[in-house]
Amino acid sequence: MPREFKRKDRVADQIKRELGVLLTTEVKDPRVRLVAITDVNVSADFKHAKVFFGSFDVTAANEKAPEVLEGLRAASGYLKRELSKRLRLRTVPELRFFEDATEREAQRLAGVIKSAVAEDRLYSDADDGDSIDEAPREDDGTA
Repeated sequence: MPREFKRKDRVADQIKRELGVLLTTEVKDPRVRLVAITDVNVSADFKHAKVFFGSFDVTAANEKAPEVLEGLRAASGYLKRELSKRLRLRTVPELRFFEDATEREAQRLAGVIKSAVAEDRLYSDADDGDSIDEAPREDDGTA
């Protein structure tokens, strides 16, 4: 019977958990505060790991993402060293960071939908309440 999860997936999940703990408790760089690890993809040979991060600060400008990315890249050596202490792996993968803008895009789309619904209600209320009052026409008997 095959295993339910591949080793690659288990290692990726463990890296994700450990990086989350390290970023919230150990890394002191102000550029990487309010950052969460959303996903980790490990290569088949375990030499590289794509680490996707998202920012809890969804109200921040889009220009902040490169600053966070630079902070994570600066801390990657420290993070890899700490992962090697915490994980029982022969080789710890090289960490490559990528922004996951899913949450920011979801917030933007929710705002667009909310404004569209509000606009639709405004126009539907205006159509219902603004009927033209015409005086009833008198029937003059001609058809």
